[in-house]
Amino acid sequence: MAGKYRWAAVGDVNAFFGLMLDNVAGMLLIVSLLYQNFGFPVEFALRYMIPGTAIGVLLGDLMFFFLAFVLARRSGSATVTAMPLGLDTPSTFGMVFFVLGPAYLSALPAEGADSPDAMHAAAMYAWQVGICSIFVSGLIKLACAFGSGWVRRMVPRAGLLGSLAAIALVLISFLPLLEILRYPLVGLTALAIILTALVGRVPLPFKVPGAVGGLLVAGCIYFVMNATGALGEPAEALFDPAMGLMPTEWLSALSFGWLSAMSETANYLPIVIPFALATVVGGIDCTESAAAAGDEYNTNTVIGIEALATLMASLCGAVIQTTPYIGHPAYKAMGGRAAYTLATALMMGLLGTTGLFGYFYQFIPKAAVFPILVFVGLEIAAQSFLATPRRHYPAVALACIPALATLAVDFVNQLWGDGALSSAGIHPGTLQNEELQTNLATTSILANGFILTSIFWASALAMAIDRRLASAAAFYFGAAVCTVFGLIHSPLPNAPILSPIPLPLLPDSAILPTEYQPTVFSWAAGYILVGVLMLLWHQYLQRTGESAMPEQDRDESLDSPAADG
Repeated sequence: MAGKYRWAAVGDVNAFFGLMLDNVAGMLLIVSLLYQNFGFPVEFALRYMIPGTAIGVLLGDLMFFFLAFVLARRSGSATVTAMPLGLDTPSTFGMVFFVLGPAYLSALPAEGADSPDAMHAAAMYAWQVGICSIFVSGLIKLACAFGSGWVRRMVPRAGLLGSLAAIALVLISFLPLLEILRYPLVGLTALAIILTALVGRVPLPFKVPGAVGGLLVAGCIYFVMNATGALGEPAEALFDPAMGLMPTEWLSALSFGWLSAMSETANYLPIVIPFALATVVGGIDCTESAAAAGDEYNTNTVIGIEALATLMASLCGAVIQTTPYIGHPAYKAMGGRAAYTLATALMMGLLGTTGLFGYFYQFIPKAAVFPILVFVGLEIAAQSFLATPRRHYPAVALACIPALATLAVDFVNQLWGDGALSSAGIHPGTLQNEELQTNLATTSILANGFILTSIFWASALAMAIDRRLASAAAFYFGAAVCTVFGLIHSPLPNAPILSPIPLPLLPDSAILPTEYQPTVFSWAAGYILVGVLMLLWHQYLQRTGESAMPEQDRDESLDSPAADG
């Protein structure tokens, strides 16, 4: 038997800064992306959304802190490292760009959209949709906690992890890079230090954590440049951070008024459900990773804790789900025990519930913090490949293509929304190049529901690579069903979920309009045809005895963990 559990160690300092700054960057993302891309009011986000989101991290890390003591007592180990938990970075981008932002814009009136009352009402609606989404995510994860292995058996890793790789490369790594490169002296310095220290594992002087070192050096450069006027005229402050202190508005979530938005939230479930399932798979893999490092946590317990943290956070007004982070082996290698999760929990809870996070948002240069997200994106993408059999690498790469369409559509939509074009009467319908119109329309259809599309495409290809063509056909047929109902490839604005045929009790607004039916049915028919071809091909292989995968194409199933955070 080992000695008494040493739950705090010097290594907890490095581990704390890494986990805490990762979560702070996540909260900065929520507010920044909502404001920059959708004009979402900053003060509303800080007083309504951030407290509950921070409480999710507080509760989850506290539960993992105590779980480390349980494992230490059961195993007799004095060096147990607590499982890290934080805001799910892929979900942050997914919720901002495909749930919260669109919900906010859809609730703005056609006239007077810039009035404070209209903006507040639209933000309130988006907040309620966000809460409902996180509540549904928590329920899904709670159900999976009682049998978490079925998710892995149902969908190949190339499917779920391929969609994560797409989000990691296209959204998590690229979009923050735009903010980083706004001030190259600051951003490139922070990016180089963080990647060299965290990816290259090159130690900084005095053993300063890589994330802290990048923030300190780049932050100092930023403030010197700002003081000397090298950054140009300072931008007008969006709000007074002092006005965000001691927020109480988030407490209104405890009255459950957000349940009124549950029906509207159904349109966003094609985004919400895959992210929830991805964190379940990631939680399973994180548990396996911790076991390989010497800490054998119970998988269902880990998934149950992340589910409870997500559910309780939603009750407090959270808009981003929590998840175990992939970093357990790294934190253990740093010498971290359990104190770093306790410190992270308390710090995040303090920043979120007191309103002090508003000062972080106002004064910390994002160009110095966002390189952490680039590192996270690279790690998620790398782990998505490492955790997938080598023969399935093309399937993971294929999953990235629909996400590229999403990135293109986002910039095109920003262009059409520019006041100069609208005032000149220029819109997609005025384009004279018909091929360009067709390309833009096709790109938009590919982008709608891209997460599910990535899962279907990568899963089908992975099954085909393994010569499981009947299973590949099942994924193509599933894609056809989702297409018909608008879960993927919707040609309609805002991509609503609609019935292809009139049904009793369904209002006309829930029926697919006639003018869009040819497009929808042609995409669905394409998937059905491919599925039928796969079945016929499967029968041919069965008859010829060639259904087994060639021995030279087999490789070891790599059980490296999948990244979530």
